[in-house]
Amino acid sequence: MASPLDWTPPSGALIRAADLALEPWRAYTSPVFHGMENVPRTGPALLVGNHTVYGVVDAPLIFFEIHRRRGVWVRSLADHAHWRIPGWRSVMDLGGSVDGTRANCRALLSDGQMVVVFPGGAREATRDRADRYRLQWEGRLGFARLAVEAGCPIIPFGSVGVEEMFTTVLDPGSPLLAPARLLGRAVLGERGLRDDVLMPVSRGIGPTPIPRPQRLYFGFGEPIDTSLWEGRADDDRAVTEVRDLARKAVEEIIHGLRAEQRDDPSRTPAGRLARSTGRLLGRAVRGRRRVLR
Repeated sequence: MASPLDWTPPSGALIRAADLALEPWRAYTSPVFHGMENVPRTGPALLVGNHTVYGVVDAPLIFFEIHRRRGVWVRSLADHAHWRIPGWRSVMDLGGSVDGTRANCRALLSDGQMVVVFPGGAREATRDRADRYRLQWEGRLGFARLAVEAGCPIIPFGSVGVEEMFTTVLDPGSPLLAPARLLGRAVLGERGLRDDVLMPVSRGIGPTPIPRPQRLYFGFGEPIDTSLWEGRADDDRAVTEVRDLARKAVEEIIHGLRAEQRDDPSRTPAGRLARSTGRLLGRAVRGRRRVLR
């Protein structure tokens, strides 16, 4: 699109159809959302969170749940490489995603819109197995600078569960993926020279790429008021403070969600089935006791 402001939101019928198509994935992942009340109903605002491996496994659930509960369709900043892929770029445009430039983000915030940004970008989506859930925001100050400039709040959020769906077989830097890197350079040009374009090779259920059935957990923290740094968008020390506050908030959300995941007996379909069966049996026993009385 020529401008991020040229975008027309999906029609109600299209959103309902897409939402319905997402139902099997909801049933498979049984997502849990916390703190949705922290997401404002109007912008401008920046929603800042972690990217999980592959990047697109959990994102649709986030966008549709925000629309369902808060009545707003958020815009997402995405990696430039998405627009080099025929077909897929049309999907990105339709959903309101924009090339993740500062100019595009600034335009959206100035227009009073709500924007999702993953500061770790492709580096987190193509992470090595040793970097599970580690935020890779080193040197990333752009989102904090734009939030201070716009005077808008930052809403930190975290996502947990996707990493447990896959086991990495080959990290992106593996020598065995050298042919794939050459292909990436041929398709993406200069973009293909980056070290964060190639995805890891993973397996899910058994040797297949089908994700293991794992519950997904999402948490949204209290807004960070950037008006405290008003007029200091060009001050690197100030925007670093804002970045670090957001990072700390996201890390704490992830830590809390992982603790919940660890203690959740319903994190897998088998666990959910066992709990449902237990509840049904309990009701049957209680009902039988009442009859015998």
